[in-house]
Amino acid sequence: MIPRLSGPLLPPASGTAKHAVVLLHGYGSDGNDLIGLGQMWSPHFPDVLFVSPNAPEACAVNPGGYQWFALDLDRVADDRRLAGALAARPAIAQFLDDLWTQTRLTPEQTVLAGFSQGAMMALHTGLSLDRKLAGILSFSGALLRPENFPQPQAIRPPVALIHGEFDPVVEPNLSREAEAALQAAGYDVRLHVSRGIGHSISTDGLEAASAFLRRTFGTV
Repeated sequence: MIPRLSGPLLPPASGTAKHAVVLLHGYGSDGNDLIGLGQMWSPHFPDVLFVSPNAPEACAVNPGGYQWFALDLDRVADDRRLAGALAARPAIAQFLDDLWTQTRLTPEQTVLAGFSQGAMMALHTGLSLDRKLAGILSFSGALLRPENFPQPQAIRPPVALIHGEFDPVVEPNLSREAEAALQAAGYDVRLHVSRGIGHSISTDGLEAASAFLRRTFGTV
């Protein structure tokens, strides 16, 4: 049975939701972590509903947090990440379907975003859907290609990749490789590398993400 996800939700400041941003947290964290991005963005995007579901599993090394998939250090990183993403994807897809049913918003009005392991899930899930998202936003992530990659031309969403130059947890080259793969497949993709930054979201990275949202939601 596919687990139903839940987590903190920030209603649109205007009172009317015209768009949604779904924020997927990193390994060992929870939805309360990334909903902070929504709190920063809300004054600038008053018609956006922000929601950050908790991952379906308790984190193996931090019982107070959650994981999209286990680290499983006995396996090669690429193999464990892809296997984990395949297992976690149905729960995120179900969450999106439920969100669209409850809010009457559409995939075309929704940005799927994430940090670290959550960014991997945002890319993997968003690039597997049979309907076009408004966009995908990846902070410190990696491309775990779904089996149907690339999507048909008509449903390929724009993608923004943001990564710290000196990230010791998720190698910055993984976002560079994702950019190359997405470009080769015909996606509209932009990469921003935050100079001197590790495994975190810097001020310039946040501004690059904000610019992506403005373009995506037509508020430039």
